[in-house]
Amino acid sequence: MPADNQTDSEEEEEEDDGGSEGGNSSSVVTFFSSLISGFVRKWGCFRTVHNMLNVPTQSFPAPSSQQRVSPSGQSGRNKVALKPGHSLMDWIRFAKSGKDLTGLRGRLIEVTEEELRKHNRREDCWTCIRGMVYNVSAYMDYHPGGEEELMKAAGVDGTELFDQVHRWVNYESMLKECLVGRMSTKAATAVRAIIPPPPVTGLASPTSVAPLPDKDSRPRYDWFQTDGTVHLVVYTRRKIPSSGCTTVDLKAGVLRLEVLLGKMSYMIHLRLSDEVEENVAVHTAFSVGKIQVSIRKGTHGKWASLGQPLESHNTFVRQKDRALFYRDCVLVSKTEVNHNTYLFRLQLPAGTVMHVPVGKHVYLKALIQDVEVVRPYTPVEQIFPAASKNWSQESDLYLMIKVYPGGVFTPHLSSLSVGDRVAVSSPEGTFSLRPLRDVTNLYLIAAGTGFTPMARLIRAALEDIETIGNTKLLFFNRREEDILWRFELDELAANNDRFQVEHVLSEPSERWTGWKGQVNEPILAEMLSKPDGSKSYVCVCGPAAFTELTLGLLKHQGFSEQELHAFQG
Repeated sequence: MPADNQTDSEEEEEEDDGGSEGGNSSSVVTFFSSLISGFVRKWGCFRTVHNMLNVPTQSFPAPSSQQRVSPSGQSGRNKVALKPGHSLMDWIRFAKSGKDLTGLRGRLIEVTEEELRKHNRREDCWTCIRGMVYNVSAYMDYHPGGEEELMKAAGVDGTELFDQVHRWVNYESMLKECLVGRMSTKAATAVRAIIPPPPVTGLASPTSVAPLPDKDSRPRYDWFQTDGTVHLVVYTRRKIPSSGCTTVDLKAGVLRLEVLLGKMSYMIHLRLSDEVEENVAVHTAFSVGKIQVSIRKGTHGKWASLGQPLESHNTFVRQKDRALFYRDCVLVSKTEVNHNTYLFRLQLPAGTVMHVPVGKHVYLKALIQDVEVVRPYTPVEQIFPAASKNWSQESDLYLMIKVYPGGVFTPHLSSLSVGDRVAVSSPEGTFSLRPLRDVTNLYLIAAGTGFTPMARLIRAALEDIETIGNTKLLFFNRREEDILWRFELDELAANNDRFQVEHVLSEPSERWTGWKGQVNEPILAEMLSKPDGSKSYVCVCGPAAFTELTLGLLKHQGFSEQELHAFQG
């Protein structure tokens, strides 16, 4: 069963819905679960440390790291109750207090494997992540995943365990005050496989990054020009979803183009030969898989070449092996959807075009109390359902986000004024429309803001996939006022006989006549069916406990791994 790290939520998230309580998660998945809190590098201080230790510069997440997705049927989070005064922000304050968290009085040392193994107790716990050693003893009580999960990496290299969580998470900012030093050269050999490959210096694709498809199926590119324009053409050699799959960034003469093709990523990265205007036009021939990027030259004339290849140019690798790329976007508006959820409209830079495929998400990154915090959110359309059959290709991004008063990231977002900036990543995610090509019954089970990936998926099912005769949304919430886009959903169901929506409330008012309760077997048995001769597919998104329970119930009801997809956080 595919899984995807896409639940739009806070690290202090409330239960959005009538989901379950509790649930067990695997050791691997829950390890360092607090680091899911979204801390990404704060380069200033840590770069100084890297220089002192002569650590090679590398991006994080490491381009060669694995995708952090939960095994089937597991939630990806297993929080424990923290003691009062041990929240995320309490840890930030404690780490900045000036206390010696390493026990080395500021010294940085080189650590051997033998030395690392000695520090494997609760009160003296060292671990290694990507060649760097940290004393995490002081962090034990602040770890939402609990002491037991953190101790699984005590005295050993915890890189592989850490990498099972989320590829967008960075430990450097949160643990920089806990840095003991780096592993010795001998020990570093054990983690060499996760260090990114060297930059590409030519036009040929490297062979060291990952096993690739047959050469004939790899995308290729060409270019042509007029006196005033230059055109880059990518031939993907496959059909392209109507929602698009291309992200182009043009800034200061550097062109970065990424095309998402299933689980693969094709990239063009060039310093263009001459000055150009910083705006681009993207035209896609979806049925033949052709993408044309057109750019106006700064001055008329002929170019001898398109430009100078930069890192990762002309590479075709697994998307999970591609480092995240951010650009600053401007907040254009914030519109209230309900009492605690807003539609944020973000304007991309003039030189950026971003076509977000259905089911993919982006990451937002902001500096909060001198720490970079990151969260995943799923784009939606400006209105639901969209009025046109043409997918939006405008320069704005719409994100439906619930604001958690006790959270770290969403209160910051809510406090932004029109004109303020926030960093947005390129699209990510493992979801693909390919399994839906011959599906006849599509079931979408969402809780709270877990509805966001379903919004565009509903449109794709009704407009682009003719085989799907029935799309049904089971929408779990607490109260009526929590239901997102309720009027629009009910109106769509009334006007389209291929779409149904069922609302289920866990805290309904006395006047509520619809379904009541939390997700359970009787509700699913009543709502979902598998008629003879049909093919069904189920997508689930919501808080971790809700998702885990729902998946278990669906499997008990007879749905196979291949018939399930979980958007998970």
